[in-house]
Amino acid sequence: MKQRSLSSASQMPSAIVRMLLMGVVCLALSVGTMWAGNPVGKAHPTVTIFGDSYSTFEGWLTPDTMETWYFKTLDTRRTDVSRVSQTWWHQVITRMGWKLERNNSWSGATICNSGYNDADYTHRSFLTRMDNLGSPDVILLLGGTNDSWANAPIGEFKYADWRRADLYCFRPAMACLLDGLKERYPTADIFVISNSELKDEITGSMKTICSHYGIQMIQLKDIDKQNGHPNVKGMQQIADQIVNALGGK
Repeated sequence: MKQRSLSSASQMPSAIVRMLLMGVVCLALSVGTMWAGNPVGKAHPTVTIFGDSYSTFEGWLTPDTMETWYFKTLDTRRTDVSRVSQTWWHQVITRMGWKLERNNSWSGATICNSGYNDADYTHRSFLTRMDNLGSPDVILLLGGTNDSWANAPIGEFKYADWRRADLYCFRPAMACLLDGLKERYPTADIFVISNSELKDEITGSMKTICSHYGIQMIQLKDIDKQNGHPNVKGMQQIADQIVNALGGK
């Protein structure tokens, strides 16, 4: 009896160690499969919205000098969206349990420095604004629409040594933008959102460049629009598709 008791006592530490090791392994696996956008220790990650007119709303932009498309006063000839809670980004933030770091969105903004009617859009381009995104845990970038609509030069794929002229073409500008975001915000999770019904060369180029930088691209589909912009139903559709892609509810 004493020998059996001693044997059991000597085995107990080993059993406990095995159980602890199994617990550590399970914890490591669960952490490894968690989406980085909800980092351990951050119950409410901060998110910056980086966009064009689709992401604007009066009184919610930083800086507040940027042009907006969506206003608090309802104008049904323009859109039926009149509350910030109806916007796609506000819905995503609410449903994901995030906090807004800032919304840097400018109506008419292009990724590259070329705008409508061959105008120089450097002052409002995504490239120019990427230094003013705060300190976010997550960046949601919805852009490329105006590059497509304005028929901005497409250019060639180029992932380094950009010259000033390169940044007036979509492909090198998009690459420069993502490279710059990863350098400036190394701990942030970046997601690129591509609008529906854009030119194939824009959508395809975005997909190729995102893949090069290891950034997830969310392709929107079948979005309801009024005057080319998402209405209330379209905003809901965008939010649903993004939350679904992020694994939220």
